[in-house]
Amino acid sequence: MTSMTIIQHWNPEDRKFWDLSGRAVARRNLWVSVPALALAFAVWMLWSVVVVHLPAAGFRYSTNQLFWLTALPALCGATLRIFYAFAVPMIGGRRFTTLATASLLVPAVGIGLAVQDPNTPFEWMVVLALLCGLGGGNFASSMANISFFFPSARQGYALGLNAGLGHLGVALVQLLVPLAISAGVFGVFSGPAQQTVEGPMWLQNAGFIWVPLILASTATAWFGMDDLAATHAGMAQQAVIFTRRHNWLMCWLYLGTFGSFIGFSASLPMLAQSQFQRADALHLVWLGPLIGAVLRPLGGWMADHWGGARVTFWIFVAMALAASAALLFLPATDTTGQPGHGGNFPGFLAAFGVLFAASGIGNGSTFRMISSLFVAERVQRAGGLPSDQVLAAKEGAVEAAAALGFASAIGAYGGFFIPKSVGSSLAMTGSASAALVMFIVFYLSCIALTWWAYSRRNAPYPC
Repeated sequence: MTSMTIIQHWNPEDRKFWDLSGRAVARRNLWVSVPALALAFAVWMLWSVVVVHLPAAGFRYSTNQLFWLTALPALCGATLRIFYAFAVPMIGGRRFTTLATASLLVPAVGIGLAVQDPNTPFEWMVVLALLCGLGGGNFASSMANISFFFPSARQGYALGLNAGLGHLGVALVQLLVPLAISAGVFGVFSGPAQQTVEGPMWLQNAGFIWVPLILASTATAWFGMDDLAATHAGMAQQAVIFTRRHNWLMCWLYLGTFGSFIGFSASLPMLAQSQFQRADALHLVWLGPLIGAVLRPLGGWMADHWGGARVTFWIFVAMALAASAALLFLPATDTTGQPGHGGNFPGFLAAFGVLFAASGIGNGSTFRMISSLFVAERVQRAGGLPSDQVLAAKEGAVEAAAALGFASAIGAYGGFFIPKSVGSSLAMTGSASAALVMFIVFYLSCIALTWWAYSRRNAPYPC
């Protein structure tokens, strides 16, 4: 490794340093990080689209098994984030991003091979679903890495941009996979088509289509990113976040925003199809993740200007109202527990559009809260000497980066609990109503927590 890839001195809070060279380096690392993160999200959410097409390809899995396949990547990804959150200060952003991006080849190739045989055991599909969690883990390391490159005043926008454009991978997978499986884009190399009532389908392309993109992004990360020597920290230095009250409060709030975004992204295709039996449902559900991804940078910008707590409070109010509207638009169930007549599909999609928009903005505002809370608390406790303030800011940045990663891990569990809650609600009652009621209650708890701890007048931790 050449010295050009390891930056020994890095102080983005120094305005002169930032204007002279810091801004250009930070932006380069950000723009290399974005496509790598988008691919990670695409692989992570791959099963949300693949499961819808498995029955047509000859796979005889139950509805509950299909929901398990959509939920398991989130469970694995959320758990991996706990470890990925602490990896960048120990290994380096450039090296870890390269390794983490290359690891996406395993589930992409594995799914491409497995879906060609309808006799593939469900247990093997479970393994591949868990391997897709490698994509979910990447978010924690990516956000922690980018947080080191930007000054605190610009972190809301930078983190929102990295995450928001990275989230486009969710919309991309739900838009691109249906197109990719409709043609033999790789010729004889992709294998034979599956014959369905609607014509031939190359379901293996759902995995294979990402392979060349992953290879290109891996090479770009290796040759285009930097490691920061000044941010090196061991596990003990980062583990102090587990003693910080902010860490646990923000984990709850981020579970409400990002957990909703990723959970509804994974479950909405199956939910819309099971409740409304609309043929056009799968051609529209990608719009929700797209809305949430595009608006995440706006959430960071709004938090920079008006305060993260104020924005987050109103976001949860909007989410509670939108979930209530979605509940009202669901069709009633008949005596057999199956979706009956009634319901309002356009209204249902519109309600989820608001949920995605609010969760996207909330993702940006909550991350801005995290990045500012830890630095501000350490600086406030430091001595009055300039050297003490600089040291406190650096220690706060390390804690904030670890907290960003850990909160993202807890938030990602929403990608497991929401699909499983919806699947269980459907299995027991034939309707998603019980799951939506539970989500509304959770949003009300987030409203109360945000108001009490951060947004009310004389709040103990205003931000």
